[in-house]
Amino acid sequence: MKRQSGVTLVELIITIVVLGIAIAGVVGAFAVISGRSADPLNQTRAINLSQLYMDEILTRYYDESTPVGGGKVASGDVDCATGGPDGETRPTFDDADDYDGLADSPPKDGEGDDLSGYGGFAVTVAVTCAGSEVGVAEEDAKRIDITITDPSGQDWLFTAYRTNF
Repeated sequence: MKRQSGVTLVELIITIVVLGIAIAGVVGAFAVISGRSADPLNQTRAINLSQLYMDEILTRYYDESTPVGGGKVASGDVDCATGGPDGETRPTFDDADDYDGLADSPPKDGEGDDLSGYGGFAVTVAVTCAGSEVGVAEEDAKRIDITITDPSGQDWLFTAYRTNF
């Protein structure tokens, strides 16, 4: 009688079960990785968007009473209690605290037009007097907080200080 070689039905079923478990683990890992693939892109876009807003705000005067050509505003002339526009619209904002309370969804450029490529993003701005945080008189520094919310709902907070000089 000739001896036959091969695998038995039991060995074949065990191999299929082991391979099925291994493939399920690998597919699960790929699902987690692909679900997070947009995070770096959203983070980069949030950084670019915050830089655009921050550059716009930091190029404005420190306060409404800043002298023409720049210079330090007298401490008594800075009003830390009120923020937001002084009757201006976005294209005519002239000082940093005009941006306090700004909320753009979708984000807009300095002229108030929607920025292309940022659908699903939202921007909020808060400007507060914060001199004590940096070791100067309270009214001599303003903290600018920009919060970017990406399409996945993640918030990104960016902060800068604008000083009275």
